[in-house]
Amino acid sequence: MAYSIDGFSSEASPTFVVIGYGNPDKGDDAIGQKVVAQLQKFKTPGLEAYSVTQLTPELSSKLAKASVTIFVDACKFKNTDTVQVKPLDACGTETTGSTLPGFGHSCSPRSLLALTQSVYGRFPKAWWVEVPANDFTIGHPLSAQAEQGVIQALQTIASLMSSAD
Repeated sequence: MAYSIDGFSSEASPTFVVIGYGNPDKGDDAIGQKVVAQLQKFKTPGLEAYSVTQLTPELSSKLAKASVTIFVDACKFKNTDTVQVKPLDACGTETTGSTLPGFGHSCSPRSLLALTQSVYGRFPKAWWVEVPANDFTIGHPLSAQAEQGVIQALQTIASLMSSAD
C-alpha cells in the first residue's frame, strides 16, 4: 500500500530520529517497521528512520545525536482505534553512575533514553507513538486496523516534527 501524507517538509532544523520496531513476521507487530519504510521514501532532510525488530542498547548512539526521537510500536488497546502519543523521559536503571545494565539484549524506550543519558550525558526529547493493533499471528499481513494505524502514525509524526521546529 502506498501512503501519501502532507506535512513532511524539506526543511528540518532539528535532527529527528524515528525508530519503528516490531516483528515483521507477526502480523500487526510489523506496524513500526512499515511506518519507517514509508518515512524513508519521503527522504526528508534531518530525518533518520530506523527499522528494528527490538530496541537494543546499540541504538543509544543514534539517540545521542538527535534533537527529537520518536519510537513507533504496535500496541493492543481494548477501547480505542486511535494512535496514542506519550512523551517519554529517561527512566530505568541506566542512569548516571549505574554500573549494572538494567536489561540484556532488548530494552524499553525509557531505559534506552536512560542509557543514552548515562553514556552520552544527554538524551533527546522523545515521544512514543503507539499504534492500535489486534492480530499478532505469525505469517499474517497487517490487519485493516493496522493499515489505518500506519496512516495515523505518519500523520502524527509529521505533526510532532512540525511542532518541534
